[in-house]
Amino acid sequence: MKKYIAELIGTMVLVLFGCGSAAIAGQVLGNLGIAMAFGLSIVAMAYVIGDISGCHINPAVSIGMWIDGRMEAKDLILYIIFQCIGAIIGIALLAVIINSAPSLGGYAATGLGQNGFGSASSVGLSVVGAIIVEIILTFVFVFTVLGVTKKAENSAVAGIVIGLTLAFVHIMGIPLTGTSVNPARSLAPALFLGGQALQQVWVFILAPIVGAVIAGLLYKGLSSEDA
Repeated sequence: MKKYIAELIGTMVLVLFGCGSAAIAGQVLGNLGIAMAFGLSIVAMAYVIGDISGCHINPAVSIGMWIDGRMEAKDLILYIIFQCIGAIIGIALLAVIINSAPSLGGYAATGLGQNGFGSASSVGLSVVGAIIVEIILTFVFVFTVLGVTKKAENSAVAGIVIGLTLAFVHIMGIPLTGTSVNPARSLAPALFLGGQALQQVWVFILAPIVGAVIAGLLYKGLSSEDA
């Protein structure tokens, strides 16, 4: 159970601080600040739980690892379950914090760092555009994770590389979709907000999965000895 609990804690931290930064201080931090909050959350957790669970804290990363043969199907399912639970706990804690500050107007008013397209996108990105963006961003992120974690000698820098990669995909993605690249991170706010967020969340579950599958298959093909 240790690795599953580690994934729960790691995902909770990622969602609480990443989505929390967007919801509470997004206007002050700007897109770069929010992106760094997500990235630094990964860096911190990578060096804490990396040796325990691998610090996936993202169903898309776990799917990529499974495709590359680095985890069994049972672990994949349990990782995803515990990642989703961790994300929900993170958003629940965030909602309590926001509701404790009357000037914020309640958690629903902050958006909880939700993802969206159309009227929920800063630039009015269409549903097709959102799908394309999330596939591309997730592909880049998962492809990087698979590459930097393949060799044990990269362990000292892997957390930094992964965190910075998450930050840079957020820099581009925040104005477009709010940047998901993580189904658990998107599902949790949508469950609390309902309405449009819940209606649109399928994009931010499906597209990251597709991006992860492409990344896993391509990396496996490129890194195989007989490729």
